[in-house]
Amino acid sequence: MKRLFIIVAVFIISFFFCGESHAQKRKVMNLRNYNQQPYHFGFILAANQMNFTLKTIDNLPNIKWTGNQLPEDPGLVNADYAQVLNLYAKPTPGFTIGILGSLLLHEYIDMRFTPSLSFGERILTYDILSVTGSDSLLYTVDKNISSTLVEFPLDFKYRSKRVNNFDAYVMAGVNYTLDLASQKKAEQNSNTTTVKINKNDLTIDVGVGIDFYTQYFKFGVELKMAYGLFNLIKKEDNLYTNSIESLHSKIFQLSFTFE
Repeated sequence: MKRLFIIVAVFIISFFFCGESHAQKRKVMNLRNYNQQPYHFGFILAANQMNFTLKTIDNLPNIKWTGNQLPEDPGLVNADYAQVLNLYAKPTPGFTIGILGSLLLHEYIDMRFTPSLSFGERILTYDILSVTGSDSLLYTVDKNISSTLVEFPLDFKYRSKRVNNFDAYVMAGVNYTLDLASQKKAEQNSNTTTVKINKNDLTIDVGVGIDFYTQYFKFGVELKMAYGLFNLIKKEDNLYTNSIESLHSKIFQLSFTFE
């Protein structure tokens, strides 16, 4: 996703600088007066990749977790102590659907509101050393964190000059998200300890995209990155949560818009 973002960004920047030369080759323009209309509506279909930006506590591999800080998970039962040798986050693919409302602020600037529903999952992977007497066990634990996000993004879109039937743009904005996935319910249905996160978050979004004007509607392709501002981890006094100092959301999204 990062490489794709760089490739699309380079292409769009090149488009901004080279658009005038391409504009000399005129073609039949679809929806000629589309960008003069005060507002537009549409919908979004997208693929996303949810992940975390993770920071562990200082000196994590040398900390020995004992007593009540040891969850009742296989591998930790009856252990004298345990150490978290390594901890990292892994992304998984998901999808997003939403509606779009766009308001014309300037000839080349739009304000967009795109309430959406996103589904995805993130994985925290722990490499744990469990010690019982003179015996030790090294194993890996994956903690899956499912998310169903209700999103309320408000962003501003700066478009290039239109070249025949397409233009390019950059965008930036903020997004309030509410996670509807019930971690508590997941824990009740599991024999192991789950890692819980806070439901509310605020992200800063930046992205690039290209719009194509067909005879009947405008079709857009957009690549966006979202970085969470809030620390999402819920500390519950066990080695899974107390190993983490901060946990911030990081999402890549490839969107297809129809207006």
